[in-house]
Amino acid sequence: MGQLVNGQWVDDDAVSNDKSGEWTRPATIVRDWIRADGSTPFTPEVGRYHLWLAYNCTWSQRTLIVLNLLGLDHAVSSSIAHVHRNDGGWWFRDGVDALQPNASQPWESWSNTDGFVTAEPVQGLSLHSVYTAHDTHYTGRCTVPVLWDRTLGRVVNNESSEIVRMFQHEFSALAKTPRDLRPEALRAVIEQTNKWVYDSINNGVYKVGFARSQAAYEAALDRLFAALDRCESILAGQRYLCGNELTESDIRLFPTLVRFDPVYFGHFKCNTRRISDYPHLSGYLRDLYQTPGFAETVNVQAYKLGYMGRSERLNPSRIIPPGPVLDWHAPCEERKAL
Repeated sequence: MGQLVNGQWVDDDAVSNDKSGEWTRPATIVRDWIRADGSTPFTPEVGRYHLWLAYNCTWSQRTLIVLNLLGLDHAVSSSIAHVHRNDGGWWFRDGVDALQPNASQPWESWSNTDGFVTAEPVQGLSLHSVYTAHDTHYTGRCTVPVLWDRTLGRVVNNESSEIVRMFQHEFSALAKTPRDLRPEALRAVIEQTNKWVYDSINNGVYKVGFARSQAAYEAALDRLFAALDRCESILAGQRYLCGNELTESDIRLFPTLVRFDPVYFGHFKCNTRRISDYPHLSGYLRDLYQTPGFAETVNVQAYKLGYMGRSERLNPSRIIPPGPVLDWHAPCEERKAL
């Protein structure tokens, strides 16, 4: 992997860590807002904004779920990155407006007989080209999701939690199925829940998987499973994390849960327990998966190829396991009765 430095793509160590061996996620940088009241240059309009996403990115998935739930896919277009990141980072086969495939992209095909095989390069658009189109001197990591303004030709925001809230609150007049995923009565508990879910679970699996010392690994592992145990306890008595209605907190937790057994359990050594070992948490995962708007954002094979195919420190053989067997379609009526 790498990053942009003054607009130039340079190689760098994708795993950020300190002397203790703890992994730290770099902060997102572009944090502008779309406002329905016209108080910023960005106003909600059908067709004006575009999302650059990747299936094997948890942060992308939460934005895509909200688009689906609110019925905003007619208003905001999206592109999905090729599953195989190369040394230039994320890249796309298709472009938007002036951002079109402009460079030869090396990639690998994969099959369960041959594994990874070098394929013929194809023309593609590197995500870092989107960032330099926004700012020719951009410095930082080039992450997804990215919310692009087609009118002004620049990035609006690359922080998923803020993109989700813009869709909820600023695009409500354009939504075909508007709903409040952060109702006033639950905001305090949603904010509290989001904080510990992000720190110990969403980001926690990466702290476990990318730890560079035994002590850092075990500390992160303990925090992760303490938080999952907390979820299990909460969900024993209510259908969703913050009560009996679907909220933003559930949408933020789902992408981590849906990757946990097929990827994080083995690949990131999060192997104390599987989600399927938790009766309430596994039922909750099935309940969300079976809710319209969630399942269509799930691509387990992309998760495996994206994580295990690129993390050669964690998976030097680059062998992709066929399992585990997952049945998220199994009945979960007990959840709906809560």
